[in-house]
Amino acid sequence: MKRRQLRGFDLKQIQGVNYLIGVDEVGRGAFAGPVVAAAVMVTREFLESRWALARGGRVNDSKLLTPEQREELWSEFEALAAHGRIHANYGVASVEEIAVHNILGATKLAMRRALGGLYPPEAFEVRREEPDLFSSLEERAAFHPVVSARILIDGLPLRSFPYPHTAFVKGDGRSLCIAMASVVAKVTRDRMMVELDAKHPGYGFAQHKGYGTEEHREAVRRLGRCPEHREAFLRKLLAERVDPAQMDFLAPPS
Repeated sequence: MKRRQLRGFDLKQIQGVNYLIGVDEVGRGAFAGPVVAAAVMVTREFLESRWALARGGRVNDSKLLTPEQREELWSEFEALAAHGRIHANYGVASVEEIAVHNILGATKLAMRRALGGLYPPEAFEVRREEPDLFSSLEERAAFHPVVSARILIDGLPLRSFPYPHTAFVKGDGRSLCIAMASVVAKVTRDRMMVELDAKHPGYGFAQHKGYGTEEHREAVRRLGRCPEHREAFLRKLLAERVDPAQMDFLAPPS
C-alpha cells in the first residue's frame, strides 16, 4: 500500500470514535536487549491537518526508513506532541521479563505499558446498560467508557489482552498512526541499544541493535553471552561456542 494511503486508511478507521490509537513493537526477534512498544493517539482533526497532508506521506514502517529519516520524524513528533496535536507513549519489557513471560508475553506487557500511559484498560470497558441502577445522569455517564477510541495493533489479534483492539498484519504499512508508533518504538529502542553498547563493548549493539547478524553471532561465539542477551534465543549458538581456554588443546600439533 502506498504511503499516501496511510492517512486515508486511518480516516476510515476513526469513523464513529473521537480518537485512533496505533500500537507497534520493535525488538521481538532480536537476540539481545528489551522489546519496546509504542502507542500514538491521533484525532480526525490531526488526520485532516496540514502536517498530515503535507508531511504524513513520509511516514512508513520504520524498518523501511533510514536512521536519519526516523530521527527527523521523531523530532517532528515531539513538536506535535508538545502542542497537543498527538499523544505518544512507549513501554519496555526487559530481558528478564522476556525470560519469565516468553517473547509474546513480554511484547503484550510492553504494549500494555505503552497504552497505559494514555489510558487505563478500564477506560475502554464496554458495559451493559441497566437503567434501573442509575439515580442520575451523572451516574449513567460514569458507568460508560471514559474514552471514545479505537485501538489498532500491528500483527495478529492478542489473546488475554486487556485493551479491546483490531489487529492488522503489516499494519505499519497500512495505518498512519501504527506507522508513527513503529517509528517511536524503533528510535527509542535504537537509543537504548547504543547505551547498552557502551556498557557491554565488543558485541556491536550500536550497529546491529541486538539482531542476529553474522557479526553479532561471531561476537557471541567469541565472548559468550552478556546479561542483555536472551538466553533462550542463543541456545543453539552457544552450543557451537568453543571456550578460548580449550583452543590450545584443540589445535593440531605443529
